[in-house]
Amino acid sequence: MGLDSLSNFWLRSSIYSGSNSRSLIPGLFKGLGAKRILLVSDEGLKNAGVVKKVTEVFEDPTLNAGPEIVGEFLKVTQDAGSNCVNEALNYAREVQADAILAVGGGSVMDTAKALKFGLFKGITEINDAIPRGYLYEGFPKAQPMNIPHISVATTAGTGSEVSPIAVIYNEDIKVKMNIYNVYLSSDMAILDPNLTVGLPAHITAFTGADALTHAIEAIVSPQATSVTDAYAFQAIRVIEENLPIAVKDGMNIEARMEMLHGSMMGITAFSSALNAIPIHNFAHAYGALFRIPHGLANAVFLPVVMESIPDLYVPKIRLIAEAFKVKFDDEDAKDILANVIEKLRFFMSDLGLPSDFSDYQVSQLDVEKIVKAVMKDPAAANFPMSAELIKSVASRVAPVGIN
Repeated sequence: MGLDSLSNFWLRSSIYSGSNSRSLIPGLFKGLGAKRILLVSDEGLKNAGVVKKVTEVFEDPTLNAGPEIVGEFLKVTQDAGSNCVNEALNYAREVQADAILAVGGGSVMDTAKALKFGLFKGITEINDAIPRGYLYEGFPKAQPMNIPHISVATTAGTGSEVSPIAVIYNEDIKVKMNIYNVYLSSDMAILDPNLTVGLPAHITAFTGADALTHAIEAIVSPQATSVTDAYAFQAIRVIEENLPIAVKDGMNIEARMEMLHGSMMGITAFSSALNAIPIHNFAHAYGALFRIPHGLANAVFLPVVMESIPDLYVPKIRLIAEAFKVKFDDEDAKDILANVIEKLRFFMSDLGLPSDFSDYQVSQLDVEKIVKAVMKDPAAANFPMSAELIKSVASRVAPVGIN
């Protein structure tokens, strides 16, 4: 077996799922040896009452003396800014936290993961730890961080609660940086659908589109294996069936639960087959330049990039089509791809998602800046795209043309 055929499938997080699974958190932290827990979340979730639904499980009088929440860091910003991570590091040291409880979506969980990484490494400035914008630490270089860490997902999209990746926005150079370390993922992930029922329909839609993109990019990855395909295939099936229900009926607990599972499976496949991710490459670049929410960017780029780079998707298109319930018989693979893209467009439209960035001032920026941003994103290392291809894709997501 040559080195080029080696693969690694790393499952580190224990997953507890189901209604009210959050009630397990104090006992799980006790088992992990935690004493002083820092809760990481954001003001929106605090105001929506989601943070309280988690903290009140620590108020159970039967718990006796056990781990306690010694502070709440609620200043997490969209895209997990590096300044925010540095502030969290200072605060965690101030309250002498020895454990982390992340309650939120991708930005919160990525902030918590970067916080854990920074505490373990003794870092005060996270940007200095990622000088080239991408830091990869696989085993055995990566070592257990021994900081009890539980994540509670409040969206079904990034799957960050189980992934070994933290994406941090460097405000100084306006680039999304990546830390990959197999011990970054939570010790335990709580998938409690009751905490996601209040998520607005449009956020439910675009976070779900992020999960779908993870699964599709995992299947077509040059590093894909039968194991990652199994997770990605089932993620697509679950999302195709349940995302429209969750968007139209946010109180549907079963659909919310399935979406949390679909999101978790999508990122598990994605992070274990990580290689060619042109859709995420574009989404990262546009997110950094225009502050477009990551899931929304993926939703817009998904059909456009698949149409623009057909050779990447054709070899596995039958698997994608089967998972996405696109019927086919003996059609040519390119015809099946066209049918999948057509259904994707209808699927996104039905969810209320846009097909371009007309709501953002994308067309006001020089196209050369977009080309540079796409090319310097860390994802470009594995799958570089030509300036012509980038310009072509860019022109198709900016309906008024790019000046």
